[in-house]
Amino acid sequence: MKEIQLRERTPLRLGWRAGYLLAAFGIYMIDQLTKAWAARALRFGDDRTLIKGFLDLIYTENRGIAFGQLQEGGSFGRWFFVILAALATLAVLYYFLRTPRNDDRVLGACAFLLAGITGNLTDRVRLGYVIDFIVAHAGSYHWPTFNIADASICLGAFLLAWDLVLESRRQKASVIN
Repeated sequence: MKEIQLRERTPLRLGWRAGYLLAAFGIYMIDQLTKAWAARALRFGDDRTLIKGFLDLIYTENRGIAFGQLQEGGSFGRWFFVILAALATLAVLYYFLRTPRNDDRVLGACAFLLAGITGNLTDRVRLGYVIDFIVAHAGSYHWPTFNIADASICLGAFLLAWDLVLESRRQKASVIN
């Protein structure tokens, strides 16, 4: 009897996961489409200001990692980052598949992480670099140039960190009670 109940629940679990994966694919496609647009529209110095003094679109090629670090890796660096991103994708996917259905924050975080990691991984494999084009700044302070995939990774990491904080508080509260 338990086996029949388990079989009936499994498609439902996979259905919900498929929804998160579909959302991740949508973010991935938006990332790839905006990078393609940036390569066509901004590559040759046709920078655009969206909000004066706050948000610009400027094409850059990032051969390093986050925030332009480790730029001098050459071919070794490219494939090292490809392998690292592929391993990160597998780790997040494993975590995603092991997360209970009722943990929407973690499932959503994993979807954001998968979208962002695979978006930048696609660029590294295809081009050897990641296309960045969004520049946020306030006065003379400039945040490093980024893209939709980077924003997705940051949001996913934030949601996971937030979940860790909330889970820690829940555990402390249950110990006290």
